[in-house]
Amino acid sequence: MVQQLSPPSIDDDLLYPDSDGKPLADNTTQLRLIFTIKGGLDSLFKDREDVFVAADLLWYPVKLTKQQILEQEEPQKQAPDVMVVLGRPKGDRGSYRQWEEENIAPQVAFEILSPGNRKKDMETKFDFYQQHGIEEYYLYDPKKNRLQGWLRKGKKLKVISQMEGWESPRLGIKFSRIEGELALFYPNGERFVDYVEIVEQRDREREEKELQKQRADRAESDLQKLRDRLQQLNIDLDTLE
Repeated sequence: MVQQLSPPSIDDDLLYPDSDGKPLADNTTQLRLIFTIKGGLDSLFKDREDVFVAADLLWYPVKLTKQQILEQEEPQKQAPDVMVVLGRPKGDRGSYRQWEEENIAPQVAFEILSPGNRKKDMETKFDFYQQHGIEEYYLYDPKKNRLQGWLRKGKKLKVISQMEGWESPRLGIKFSRIEGELALFYPNGERFVDYVEIVEQRDREREEKELQKQRADRAESDLQKLRDRLQQLNIDLDTLE
């Protein structure tokens, strides 16, 4: 009788590591755009607890079978530059293991092309997204200022013929290119901005509030001086028309 061997017990963290050893970005432009997209989407869905947004997080769509573990197969995985999962709660994760997330696949993926990306690698990513349920896929090449998009039709991702002004069915955001760079817009028409621009806007608002306060304080001081002067002249300012 041939005895069936059981697969060795292996911790899931070893089977599905949280890191692939690759850097988040290859250059500052790519990193800035990733953070701008991630931050903008976080802001867009800040009041919804059922939307998970992540950057450079490994996504494992399928759990390995016992036979695959015995045969030492590698799990399928990709780490989109930014991905959005509608229907899953916010919170920290080391990776996105789909079978632990009610088997809900990310619906939207963004990739920012870098000089280190090879054509074969991007084809592999596309095939992976098409196979595992991505509904909207957006690819931007900063060097060429080229924006591409694909929308799921049945089992296939079909190219979006016109990306300028395109509105994402899932996210409600609009796409454009301004001054030679990708620009995304909230449903209310405001543009996604990076962290420095947010800080600058906050500082301007603080300065404006301080100026308004100073003007109000000066006006109150001038009025009090006028009251004091009129009091010296035995004139009641409140009775004057």
